[in-house]
Amino acid sequence: MGKSCGGKSISQGSMPDIGDRPSDRGSKQIILYDPNMASPPSHRLLEVDALRGLAAMAVVLFHYTTRFTELFKAVEMPTVSFPLGYYGVNLFFIISGFVIFMTLEKTIRPMDFVVSRFSRLFPAYWVAIFLTFSICHLLGLPGKLVGLGTAFGNMLMIHGFFHVAHVDGVYWTLEVELLFYCGVFLLYRLRRLNLIHHVLFGLLVLKLTYYLLERQFGINLPWIIFRLLILGYIPWFALGISIYLAISRQDSSGWMQPAQTAVMALLTLWVCDSLFVFTLALALATVVFLAASGRVPMLKTPPLVWLGAISYPLYLLHENIGWAIQLQLQAIGIPIDLTIFIALMANLLLANALVRWVEKPAMLWIRTRYKNRTRPTEQ
Repeated sequence: MGKSCGGKSISQGSMPDIGDRPSDRGSKQIILYDPNMASPPSHRLLEVDALRGLAAMAVVLFHYTTRFTELFKAVEMPTVSFPLGYYGVNLFFIISGFVIFMTLEKTIRPMDFVVSRFSRLFPAYWVAIFLTFSICHLLGLPGKLVGLGTAFGNMLMIHGFFHVAHVDGVYWTLEVELLFYCGVFLLYRLRRLNLIHHVLFGLLVLKLTYYLLERQFGINLPWIIFRLLILGYIPWFALGISIYLAISRQDSSGWMQPAQTAVMALLTLWVCDSLFVFTLALALATVVFLAASGRVPMLKTPPLVWLGAISYPLYLLHENIGWAIQLQLQAIGIPIDLTIFIALMANLLLANALVRWVEKPAMLWIRTRYKNRTRPTEQ
């Protein structure tokens, strides 16, 4: 992952997690629908989940059009390309900031959060590693195949720190997500979630410091700190957290700190990146705000709800498997537009199967066992 003040990457995307927590007193009730729950809540905010699905599709189409032609020198260009689809990763980070902070704010026991995130992320991820490794070795994918030892090295999502290659290039952002989870979970354990705006302000100032010292004076501060504190992406998470806090607080005064944090995040992106990235961030944050407020009912349509439900497995599976399929089809003379369609359909079906036969059963089994083990303590 190259160093980037704005946290962009043209070939990678990340998938945030959408969870659900009950409301507490003094806050508006915001319950997000997780399609993978065994028992979804009665009040569902489907718009955010559908928005996550659209973000995933943007990343998929970017990889199958723009990125495919860059990497593999396609014999023809697709009719339509999606060069801006890689910005779906930024939308993912905004949604993740919103959802994870909301989840922790409503969490009673620390292990509830740990078990919830583990059951949501890891079983599907492990099967995705196996499928990607197997299918790509079967079909072939020049320059992207890894050995069995490397595949096992991917199991904990933190292999990037040890310079272990990715089984699939999109896995890099899982490390970013885990570091974000750990950061806000630490605040939760210290009972300091109320200081989130101060923490975010400090991180944004630190990001600006890194940028200005490097650009203006040629001084490079320790890169490991930049990476561990996910400074390249913190403005996007900050926007999501600010949106949640702005919506969840009843009184008008509750808007002040979230608004200040959001403005600081946007200005940081303007300084470190460009006016375009600033404008894009403002637009994406507005869309998330409207969706989280329940003001985009068109996102509740069944196809978009389904897309949101399979978005995490789709993200995990789509890149290398899709490219391997495209290359095989291209080799026998199939037009590139048709290879894109076939690769997309294959991965949608594969993602749906992963949700149905792996993600849901594993999540239910893990959470049920955890609930049964903790129940005697509560009596």
